[in-house]
Amino acid sequence: MILAYVGLGANLGRPEAQLRSACDALDALAHTRLKSRSRLWRTPAWGPQPQPDYCNAAACLETTLTPRALLTALLDIERAHGRVRDGERHGPRTLDLDLLLYDDACIDEADLQVPHPRMGERAFVLLPLAEIAPQARVPGANASVGELLARVDASACRLWTGQV
Repeated sequence: MILAYVGLGANLGRPEAQLRSACDALDALAHTRLKSRSRLWRTPAWGPQPQPDYCNAAACLETTLTPRALLTALLDIERAHGRVRDGERHGPRTLDLDLLLYDDACIDEADLQVPHPRMGERAFVLLPLAEIAPQARVPGANASVGELLARVDASACRLWTGQV
């Protein structure tokens, strides 16, 4: 079994329910088990404004799926939760699932990059990930998740209380 880490985010509809449902869907994937997940975090939206804050989390999976098969499954889960990929970057969404880490793999393909690009710069990724894997090494960064988190400003992030 390989450890893979997934970032989850949503800011449309009922974000908390979307993330909880997505975790159930991750746990139901063939050859995969949800090992742990972070708490839910409220984080400011990136990209076009105005848009609601995001609800973010991270999940640790044990899987035998290949990175490509796991990415395909993540995209299927997004679509099942109403996600439409229309080309807009950083816009509002019902669900966003990102493959952050896959064991110690470094993958650089047009549609699959692991570790996830720019994750080391983003508190909304690192904060929940550090809850479940602070010591995980980020290939290419020469640092752990916890060390990367210490380098970013996470002051605008709060625990999710359910109010949008």
